Amino acid sequence: MLQLKAARSTQAQGGFSLMEALVAIVVMTLGILGILGVQMRTLTDTQAGVRRAQAIRFIEDLGERLENSPDALNNLDAYKIALTDALPTDTSDCCSSAVCTPSALAACDIRLWRLRVDQALPGAKMAVFAPQGGPRQLGVMIGWNENRYNQNGQSFSASDVSTLIAPLSVSGTDSTGATVSCPSNFICHLQYIQPTQRCTPGDAAGTLYCPN
Repeated sequence: MLQLKAARSTQAQGGFSLMEALVAIVVMTLGILGILGVQMRTLTDTQAGVRRAQAIRFIEDLGERLENSPDALNNLDAYKIALTDALPTDTSDCCSSAVCTPSALAACDIRLWRLRVDQALPGAKMAVFAPQGGPRQLGVMIGWNENRYNQNGQSFSASDVSTLIAPLSVSGTDSTGATVSCPSNFICHLQYIQPTQRCTPGDAAGTLYCPN
């Protein structure tokens, strides 16, 4: 009898040990999944910050191109683009000849700028417009598609993404009163730049070109 009871006690202890091990494995697995979820969320937020910094730098780059133009103020229309405009297909350099008019330079700058933004930001969409009440300004909106994942590593649905990034969506108003809105399910950055007017050498004789 004593041997039988001892055997049953040993089997019970072995059963409890197995259950404890299984519970410990489950708890550890859930903990690891939680840590991975937090890391993925942190990585996504960090990536979004990096892309926003890229968008800001691209807008600054366009502002610098305007500053380098001898007649940006009189050619602002050449810089305007809509979110729905097709991306340029011509990737060749432009304005490389000795003679390049301010309007040709503007068309060249905006084309090359759009190609650079498209290469750096996923699914980038760009709009450059004259804001309402600011005829001597340009509003620049850059939007990009940000992948969002839940804690299980699965992509959010379109409605979930729209809810998540709603606070990050921006909009402006152009000179005609029309709203320039961030595309659906995109994250956008909107910034206004102020073109400057300056005088530059107009010919080899040193004549200054000073547009009115």
